Amino acid sequence: MSFLLKDPGAILDYSVDWGAEYLDGDAIADSDWTVAPVEAGGASVVGSAFDFTTATVKAGGGIAGRQYRLTNHVVMESGREDERSIVLRVEQR
Repeated sequence: MSFLLKDPGAILDYSVDWGAEYLDGDAIADSDWTVAPVEAGGASVVGSAFDFTTATVKAGGGIAGRQYRLTNHVVMESGREDERSIVLRVEQR
């Protein structure tokens, strides 16, 4: 799990490199991102993309002083499924 800082007004890209973990010839077939907690004015998923080995999320918003967990759930071409999370600490910068 990664821990990163983000400004409430920033919209930034964050990535998970699944190929570095264990794909060994497998590839990402589907990728979905969620954010927790869900709250008014909180961090949100603004967009996302993926290729064979990397999943990227575009995160926006958030309340200063709060932490949010961005979780990436992937399904591989082989049918395997897994999740990785990124923790964002929102601070006025």
